[in-house]
Amino acid sequence: MSDLTPKHQDGEALEPIDKDKLSELAQKNIDNPEGGRKKIRTHTEADGHFRNYTKVRDLDPVLVSEPYPLLGDNTAPNPTEIAQAGLAACISVGIQAIATHRGVELTKIDIDIESDIDISPTWGVGDIEGEKRPGVSDVRVTVDLDGDADRETLQKIVDDAVEWSPVVNTYTRPANLTAELA
Repeated sequence: MSDLTPKHQDGEALEPIDKDKLSELAQKNIDNPEGGRKKIRTHTEADGHFRNYTKVRDLDPVLVSEPYPLLGDNTAPNPTEIAQAGLAACISVGIQAIATHRGVELTKIDIDIESDIDISPTWGVGDIEGEKRPGVSDVRVTVDLDGDADRETLQKIVDDAVEWSPVVNTYTRPANLTAELA
């Protein structure tokens, strides 16, 4: 058992999602595609020293900060790390949903992500000459997946989860973003 996942014992099936409710949700969105379009709202407030608290739904605030080398207090993941955690979690959710839909029982989903980032522009006050691209440029995802299916089936589940992940698509397809002063 991992300290990271205390509710899961190695080799045991992951706690399943409700297959019938998954089918109902899928059918509801097939029948009414507009109903599947949602708004996601968050609210972030700065607390100084690069600490930011973000409120999501009615959950406890999420702390986001920077490590010491980036002038933060190293009290929480930085924004890029949070985005990467969201990417991994989104792929994991997709894997579990697709496996459930296809009748595959999974015993393990472990995802490691490594990405390359150029921080030399330093939030627009550093090296901003030339073709600098702030942010992540290359992302490498490794999925360790076990279940009651052969390797080819598991690979297809991973491939499909990546293809249909909203967060993967946010990374790989430009979103329309606007910003305005309130």
